[in-house]
Amino acid sequence: MTIEERFERIEHVTAGIAEERRKDRDENKNLWRDTQRQIFDLATGANELRSRIEELGERIDKLATESRAQDKRTGQRIDQLGERMDQLVSAIGQLITRQ
Repeated sequence: MTIEERFERIEHVTAGIAEERRKDRDENKNLWRDTQRQIFDLATGANELRSRIEELGERIDKLATESRAQDKRTGQRIDQLGERMDQLVSAIGQLITRQ
């Protein structure tokens, strides 16, 4: 093998290495872009999820407040019904004693 052939071989190998580096660099750029896009998508999804959880918490608080108010009204109605039953029983007792 002559010196010229060796130089050609070295140039050929060097060109192959340079081409591999270029391909690796392009692949790394694409991977970086994909990774950045996925991170952005995850962050966006996390923000949307946080917003939905906050809305759900607000709805739960509202339902709890409404439930407590309804429970209070129900308790008042039960008390009123108890008083009416007491009055009815008392009236029946008075009616029986009169007869």
